[in-house]
Amino acid sequence: MNYSLERFEKETDMGSYIDGYVNVEEFLPRCMECGSYGRVWSCPPFQFDPMELWRSYRRILIQGYRLSFGEDRTKETMTEALWKVKEQLSEELFVQERENPGSLALSAGSCQLCGGCTRPEGAPCRNKERMRHSIESLGGDVGKTLSELCGIQLEWIRGDCLPSHFVLCGALLKM
Repeated sequence: MNYSLERFEKETDMGSYIDGYVNVEEFLPRCMECGSYGRVWSCPPFQFDPMELWRSYRRILIQGYRLSFGEDRTKETMTEALWKVKEQLSEELFVQERENPGSLALSAGSCQLCGGCTRPEGAPCRNKERMRHSIESLGGDVGKTLSELCGIQLEWIRGDCLPSHFVLCGALLKM
């Protein structure tokens, strides 16, 4: 499958980001509609207040990739490419987290580390050291973040109509 990658990043202060792009009250009900709600450790409900987490950092570095596909794209090949690039972005974020003491990486979308989360059994996360929450799970508006801060519009699969691109968006919360 041929696709091209475009990397993007945008850094801003946390106060501005919270004011313009974080709304836990709006996004929590959307999370509750998802099958991962309460079933995956990276998803709500949490044992902490997401707003306290946001406020404990001074800056946010939004980063990710836009994967653009040709006419020969299929849902399967697009999804395969997406997971491959998601792993790459996760590793990049972990490196940056290690290089920036006190920082915290946020995943691009939901956790896929185990292939089967232990949360439904009430068991602890098997990958606590690598599991990360996503921007959206903490109440951040990824669509608005991408369009207003990065100039990227999200596209969605609609029935049999495949988008021309997928976007992966993670972040690094910095002290």
